Amino acid sequence: MTANPNLPTKPEPALREVPCRTVLNRTSLGDYSLNCYTGCTHGCAYCYARFMQRFHPHDEPWGAFVDVKVNAVEVLKRQLRRATPGEVFVSSACDGWQPIEAERRLTRRCCELLLEYGFRLNVLTKNRLVLRDLDVFARGDVRLGVTLTTLDQRLAALWEPLAATVAGRLDVLDRAREAGLRTAVMLGPLLPGLSDDRGSIEALLRAAAERDVGTIWLDALNARPRVWPAVAALLRSHFPDLLEPVRRTLFDRPRRQAYLAELGSRVSEAARNVGVAESVRACF
Repeated sequence: MTANPNLPTKPEPALREVPCRTVLNRTSLGDYSLNCYTGCTHGCAYCYARFMQRFHPHDEPWGAFVDVKVNAVEVLKRQLRRATPGEVFVSSACDGWQPIEAERRLTRRCCELLLEYGFRLNVLTKNRLVLRDLDVFARGDVRLGVTLTTLDQRLAALWEPLAATVAGRLDVLDRAREAGLRTAVMLGPLLPGLSDDRGSIEALLRAAAERDVGTIWLDALNARPRVWPAVAALLRSHFPDLLEPVRRTLFDRPRRQAYLAELGSRVSEAARNVGVAESVRACF
């Protein structure tokens, strides 16, 4: 993959090869989830998967390491002998197409197996590497989605420093539609005071509507384990006036309930204005 000169660079991540006992696991996000890696080098400040570091300790901070499940393909082959076909979310605790996948190709090989066995794939990513696997997705029932937090590339570069650009992710949706795939977009987390106003939400929804995206999820920023310190550090450096308001929005229960109710109203109004109310699913 060609490096994007507009995105910051980081030292090479710490890589650790680890065996896994299972790679296809039951989840509330569908029937199953598939994660060929632990850790993700996109470095998103709000990443909910940070909780995984509790179970997979590293000296490096989240975003600076990846555990490669080196036997993922072999383990999946074993599991598929007994697993009942269903929908698989790829991926729930990492980005299956983060940079290391270009070399290891574990997610691609596992997707090939899943489709061969009649499973459906629900793909969500922030990386254009997923376009490499359009030939695989053409073999079965696949919905290809991307995550968008904002259409403002300057904001995206701060919050998601090594993910694909906003334009790059929109292009993934265009290319997926041209390939005849069903598409989806996760709009979120909507960032308090930055991308959660009605105008920003309408712009995000309009970008999805212009691409005939079939399923549109929206999510609010959540105080999941280990998330707040990273979010607070970013706010302190770049948006100090938002630090205390965002903290109260996340941790003050009455304020949070009021915020989510107001955000829901904004989303509903924006969806009606754009004409995508039937496609929108709020996740808060």
